[in-house]
Amino acid sequence: MLRFDDLTVFVQTADRGSLSAAARDLEISPALASSALKRLEGALGLRLFARTTRSLRLTDEGEHYLRHAREALRLLREGHSALIQGKENISGVLKISMPSDIGRNLMVGWLDGFQAQYPGISYQLSLSDRLSDLYRQPVDIAIRYGLQEDSSLIAMPIAPDNRRVLVASPDYIRQHGRLAALDELSRHNCLRFALDDLIHDRWTFTSPPGQTVVLHVNGNRCADDADVVRRWAVAGLGIAYKSRLDVAEDVRAGRLQVLLPELLCEPAPLTMLCMHRSQVTPTITLLRDFLRARCEQV
Repeated sequence: MLRFDDLTVFVQTADRGSLSAAARDLEISPALASSALKRLEGALGLRLFARTTRSLRLTDEGEHYLRHAREALRLLREGHSALIQGKENISGVLKISMPSDIGRNLMVGWLDGFQAQYPGISYQLSLSDRLSDLYRQPVDIAIRYGLQEDSSLIAMPIAPDNRRVLVASPDYIRQHGRLAALDELSRHNCLRFALDDLIHDRWTFTSPPGQTVVLHVNGNRCADDADVVRRWAVAGLGIAYKSRLDVAEDVRAGRLQVLLPELLCEPAPLTMLCMHRSQVTPTITLLRDFLRARCEQV
């Protein structure tokens, strides 16, 4: 593989007519410069310089290759300059609303990483499980779970294949037994989530061989904050029906365990929403791709 530094040494040596002079210009030792030329000649399978004790001159192959090396370095420098310029142009304030659980426990850290790449970005974050009204609230982007009913919004999938999973802590399983079948949910404490005063107490599953099952569940705790429901589950207070993204770190760390993993649970796609196509700026597109890659890693 050709190296940028080796090409630079080759061009500088050709321009100066001296390996030692090129090394001084590049602030490297003559030995490193000599190694760079040998490495380049080895990669090309060509002799670029004819060397004697008193002189150094380009071979015919070297003369021919020098034009290509200059052009390659020019393109690389232009590409690097364009990249830096592009990063400088990615700037402005992003007003983002997002769900509480994935917002606090994943998105905030991810956005730190995005801001490190693009320092010109500033955020105003709203973390709530209540659906933000993009037409009334000062929000540029809404990140939401679930199937989107408003077809007038611009929807950009982040985790389209995400689903819910049944989870409980090891302590809860030790005390109450591992769930062996869906019909046993009725005897367990189910941690429920409420949105706009509507309690999500009907949990939907697809069991082999493809039969849809809807169960009405009960429990002694309900919250309108999904992060609170997750925390209750980690504390061993019951079984939760959560987005896989929300609990992925807890499952990986052993704080929660997935129950009945063979079940196909309710879809919970994660989507980035904007009001108008004009809002889908290069910054928004970069953020969408960045968050999509992070979700895929989880």
